[in-house]
Amino acid sequence: MTRRNGYALLSAMIALIVTLSAAIYVGVASDDGSATDRSAPSREGSQRGPVAPASTGIWVGAWSASPVGAEPGTEVEGLVGRSVRNVVHTSVGGTSARITLSNLYGQSALTITHASIAVAAGTGTAAALADTMRRLTFGGNTTVVIPPGQQVLSDAVRLAIRADADILVTTYSPTPSGPVTYHPHARQISYVAEGDLAEDATGVAYTGQAESWRYLTALDVLSNESDGTVVVFGDSLTDGITSTENANRRWTDVLSRRLREAVATGMDVPRYSVVNQGISGNQILASGSGRPADNQAGVGRFHRDVLSRTNVKVVVIDLGVNDILRNPNLADPDRILDGLRTLVRQAHARGLKVIGATLMPFQGHRGYTDARENVRQQINTEIRAGRVFDAVADFDKAVRDPYNPRKFRPDYDSGDHLHPSDKGYEQMANSFDLDDLKGAAPAEL
Repeated sequence: MTRRNGYALLSAMIALIVTLSAAIYVGVASDDGSATDRSAPSREGSQRGPVAPASTGIWVGAWSASPVGAEPGTEVEGLVGRSVRNVVHTSVGGTSARITLSNLYGQSALTITHASIAVAAGTGTAAALADTMRRLTFGGNTTVVIPPGQQVLSDAVRLAIRADADILVTTYSPTPSGPVTYHPHARQISYVAEGDLAEDATGVAYTGQAESWRYLTALDVLSNESDGTVVVFGDSLTDGITSTENANRRWTDVLSRRLREAVATGMDVPRYSVVNQGISGNQILASGSGRPADNQAGVGRFHRDVLSRTNVKVVVIDLGVNDILRNPNLADPDRILDGLRTLVRQAHARGLKVIGATLMPFQGHRGYTDARENVRQQINTEIRAGRVFDAVADFDKAVRDPYNPRKFRPDYDSGDHLHPSDKGYEQMANSFDLDDLKGAAPAEL
């Protein structure tokens, strides 16, 4: 080889190395740094197009409801041959969505052959904005079979959802599958139509109505608006049983709006969504009848309804009044407090901060006695002293009559002397200190 040929060969090799290095650099630089393995399907599904999850944000709870029991009258057939259109209200927006369906109280397999999600065309309607209608899949399939006692998470679907919006989630089942797992006292009208109309956007055929949510227990969104989820765990006072129907005036709804407004105005508060796990009539210690038990006790459902929620950061607990009122004997305040502390320990084991509410007054209610009032006061004394929770939401102080603290202030009373009016629910939310949402669980309570 001549020296001239050697230089030429060396120059060619250097040029090749430079070219390869540039290509490698461009390839690395074009990676967005995501931890997602693009070579394998995600747990939300591997389909492309509208069902592919957006590339940014985190999953948080936008809405949820606890399964309560088996819907009466659906024991044999379920809702066979009908489309069930649940209407739910979001606490935060996102770019993708996924749902959870439950057959907890079913005695046979629930087969869903068609499911959809869409943004509602307005308030109090089964109609959808047509361009938002999306078909849902489960593991890439349009059909899913949910065994008795189980639940299923859908694949993610790309859909722009805003906060404070009504969302329609529709399921169709062609086979008998009773009884229906449901959440009564929803304070939200949902709809039913005959036949498979899961992707019908007009809503015209949805002539059946019910104030309950069926099968659906959660709506999660992939969001850049929130860094986590606040789960509120309670009874009818959280369920919002006396709030105005279709108006989203439960205290948790008001809290969610307060939190968003505070973030929008630059206040130093966490960016959290708020989901409601209240069950009317719920107790800390006692469950209803049946297997699985209807209206399961708080200590029994805490893992399912709180610890298993999406990206939980803080838990708010407002339970105990029903343990006092529904006990045929005089309730033991120490047992109730022990139950609350059990919930706190479980939350702390997950690193979750727990805010607890004082028990609100109920003089004038048919179950009131001076002895029961004394139990309530003993529990509230322990809560206020900081011997139960990490922080306290003093709802008792917020709504009681200053001239008679054993009862509601008249304008905060729904009229049954146990549940708040819309104004009372608003007062509960307004009394909640948003700064208490900061931080994590202490190392030791």
